[in-house]
Amino acid sequence: MKDLNNKEESYDLTEDENDILNQIGLSDGASRRRFLKQLSAASLSVLASAYFTTDLFAATMKDLPDEVKVLLNEVKVNLRVNNMVKPLTLDSRTTLLDTLREKLALTGSKKGCDHGQCGACTVIVDGKRRLSCLTLAASCEGKEITTIEGLAENGQLHPMQQAFLKHDGFQCGYCTPGQICSSVALLEEAKRGEASYVTVDFKDVKKNLVLSEEEIRERMSGNICRCGAYNNIVQAFKEVHSGDDEMPTWTFATPEQMAKARI
Repeated sequence: MKDLNNKEESYDLTEDENDILNQIGLSDGASRRRFLKQLSAASLSVLASAYFTTDLFAATMKDLPDEVKVLLNEVKVNLRVNNMVKPLTLDSRTTLLDTLREKLALTGSKKGCDHGQCGACTVIVDGKRRLSCLTLAASCEGKEITTIEGLAENGQLHPMQQAFLKHDGFQCGYCTPGQICSSVALLEEAKRGEASYVTVDFKDVKKNLVLSEEEIRERMSGNICRCGAYNNIVQAFKEVHSGDDEMPTWTFATPEQMAKARI
């Protein structure tokens, strides 16, 4: 290439890069200069966008104005949460968990794995357990949402909350809101007679089931307690579910029980 005095820029391109530009029809200096400037501007915009969006979404949702131009997918949603209707303007991709925590300041529902594996974010939607981290808030319009904050009535704890306190069904407490919401919804599942993975006869499932300990453990297996308070959680559920408040005497599994568990 000619030097700058001859009005032709040097781009410090390799031979291969020059060949590529020639192949796509950019053989003269003016077209190459225009193309490279456009390419540089586009690359800079992509790089800068990461910084702008990071700063934007790092802020809590309550600090953002209702009309944020970058939220191109905004929708207006009326959520009924704990018997109160909340009109909100959200990005259509916002999860129910983020909406509860960041928009409504209902921080009882915890963000654990954020992948639907730990159950810490469990809430009750239309009487059924729902992982709020995997649920779009916009899909819940017109539905009844109950969080851990909405279980108590008139200053009185829900019986399941009282049982968790009595049987020490929590240690660090991080998973407790999800555990309790899951347990409350499980009470209704038993009344409806819903089957589970360990149901013996799927063709003969009756309503108002009295769940065995095996059934309770299987049905609650989606809620992980890293502290290991499972035994107390099961006992708390049993007291509310069947009135059995007697603490069992735990023993080591027999060889026969272990062999059965491996099947």
